[in-house]
Amino acid sequence: MLPGSIQITGEALSGAEIKDICDSLKENSVRLLSVRGCQLSDRDFGRVCRGVAESHSLAQLNLNLGVVSTIGRTKHLADALKANRSIQTLFLHGSPLLDAGLVTLNGALSTHPSLVSLDLGDCMLGDEAVRLICGMLPPDGAKSGLKELTLSANPAISSQGWARLAIAVAHSSQLRVLNLDYNPLGDHIAGMLAVSVASSRTLEVLDLEGTGLTNQSAQIFLDMVENYPTSLRVLVLAENDISPELQQQISDLLSEGEEEEDKDGEARGSSVNPREKPAWVPHSNSSSSQMVLMTSGLGESFLAETEM
Repeated sequence: MLPGSIQITGEALSGAEIKDICDSLKENSVRLLSVRGCQLSDRDFGRVCRGVAESHSLAQLNLNLGVVSTIGRTKHLADALKANRSIQTLFLHGSPLLDAGLVTLNGALSTHPSLVSLDLGDCMLGDEAVRLICGMLPPDGAKSGLKELTLSANPAISSQGWARLAIAVAHSSQLRVLNLDYNPLGDHIAGMLAVSVASSRTLEVLDLEGTGLTNQSAQIFLDMVENYPTSLRVLVLAENDISPELQQQISDLLSEGEEEEDKDGEARGSSVNPREKPAWVPHSNSSSSQMVLMTSGLGESFLAETEM
């Protein structure tokens, strides 16, 4: 465990452990707090939230796997986020939030001054939640917004909801990583997303693993990266009905684009900063030249210091 981090998974937390966590938060000695899949009473959850509210050091908060299990806990978390000013990454993956939970959290999330990475995968969200999330992806010239967004495995979102998100992504001035894996998107929604990618000046990573795509979608993405300038560097198409040949063609084109940009940066000299690489690399064992990733695995954090 790194200094300044508390990471506990799948345990029933005692009152004494909760007190230690809260004391550390109030002492501003914790940068990363992860209690994913842990069991704690509603009273203790409220105590942790009050500690989060008072912390000035906390950068990452991981409440994955059902820790935020009721609307009451969602309200406690919303109050904590309204007071907190330091959190940059928030994980709620696997929390049964529903749209009502997002409504409760929206005010705190959309006005938080530091939040750049949000994981709402498998949170049972629908179109109303997507509408609110789009407000966290402001267009050019507006306030800063999310740089990384995860909406994996939210099958209740309709085609209309995904279309709304695609428009927001196209005009977002900040978003660099978008994880939509394991949603039933299909080729029609993928086509909308391809237009978003072509329009975006910032999006570098798009995860479409297991989203019901076929060669039709892959051909659209191939045409896009072949004929239009794009910031895209990583496209995940694993677990779809797409031929290896098409995936390899897309991979090669993305690799060529990155190599050309790197050379361009070197030619301009040291006064120009090279393009910042995607902070989230979904498959650490993959070759850097293989930009269409073929295996499964979801990165946990935009700012992760260690695995949680």
